[in-house]
Amino acid sequence: MQLNNLKDPNQMVDYATAVKTGLGNNQGLFFPPKVPQLPNVNELLAMSTTARNFHILQPLVKANISDDALRSIIANVFTFQSPLKKINEQVACLELFHGPTLAFKDFGARFMANCLQHFSKQQQSSEKITILTATSGDTGAAVAHAFHGLDNIEVVILFPQGKISELQQKMFTTLSGNIRTVAVAGDFDDCQKLVKQSFDDVDLVRAVGLNSANSINVSRLFAQICYYFDAVAQLPVAQRDQCVVAVPSGNFGNLCAGIMAQTMGLPIKRFIASTNLNDTVPRYLKDGIWSPNDTVETLSNAMDVSKPNNWPRIEYMIESGQFARQDLSGLAVDEMQTENTLKTLYQMGYISEPHAAVAYQGLQDSLAEDELGIFLGTAHPAKFKSSVEAILNIELPLPDAIAECAEKTDLSTNMSADYVSLRNYILG
Repeated sequence: MQLNNLKDPNQMVDYATAVKTGLGNNQGLFFPPKVPQLPNVNELLAMSTTARNFHILQPLVKANISDDALRSIIANVFTFQSPLKKINEQVACLELFHGPTLAFKDFGARFMANCLQHFSKQQQSSEKITILTATSGDTGAAVAHAFHGLDNIEVVILFPQGKISELQQKMFTTLSGNIRTVAVAGDFDDCQKLVKQSFDDVDLVRAVGLNSANSINVSRLFAQICYYFDAVAQLPVAQRDQCVVAVPSGNFGNLCAGIMAQTMGLPIKRFIASTNLNDTVPRYLKDGIWSPNDTVETLSNAMDVSKPNNWPRIEYMIESGQFARQDLSGLAVDEMQTENTLKTLYQMGYISEPHAAVAYQGLQDSLAEDELGIFLGTAHPAKFKSSVEAILNIELPLPDAIAECAEKTDLSTNMSADYVSLRNYILG
């Protein structure tokens, strides 16, 4: 299957090229011109997760990855579960934080790393690859751990200084070897801007084999499709066509993957894009005007994004007639609502964290009596230990994955939001 550059219709590439280059000409995103539809979805939902994931991913990558190789990659990547935790008779949380870095980003980052490693071995290439990525929280840890120690791959991770939780930060800034981390004096949008400037620098791209592991890389998007099928497979058969999914949304890759899943045939009735005060998309869905404001710091910091990179993919799905605009609504949740929703969930016997609370509030605002709601739990509550403990007045134990890095030294470098400084750092 060929992938189009959404900004340059003349650029069409195969899956391997899209994964290895990240962004296309003019900073364009790669995307399938037509998302393939899967036959016999009910049969897929009855399969094991591993078998099902093969049938989901095979049509998307078959031009570059053999069936045997894909099965091997799937066996390496999907080594943890996505349980659907019941909150009440009408609502459940899809827990996506049971991977090695306790966040949903583990799915995409591990799949991308395994694909890149496969392509390198396939071509017997010794060329160096430099992964440059920006994180507003969980991407950093997932990418760092997925690529740590891989031959011929250097990783540079940018994050907004002082704007992510300390425990989130420690999970990727305490590694060494081929992982380098940079605390940028600015917000996440500043970090994304630096990444885009780097990809516009043709000489730099060639010099270091620049690639990105952000959700702009289509490999991450493809892997995330799989857990939407996991969610629906755990629902009673009779209720599947009344399923409503609320997605905590920042850069909008997670929602895009869900929309792709529905397009492939998964019976999801509609989606809710739940954001925090960075409400560019909910406002756009309401009035049709795209007007990003300055990024605002919130409790749900991984969603502190006012210019979401993945929105053009969703827009393309709507404009090309593959996804119905009426199947998507948006809701912005303020800080007081986030705190109150966390408390509500706790009173119901479920300890959550700010991002999932934002998604849950999306369901509360619009779920009909005959609908079944799923909200995505994108990170373990302990990754936001200080805020969750303060809001709920409880003490959270640290999972082993976090406790192991909490006492380690932060190895990140401080830098201004200046492209020349970053370029010199990457080359150095």
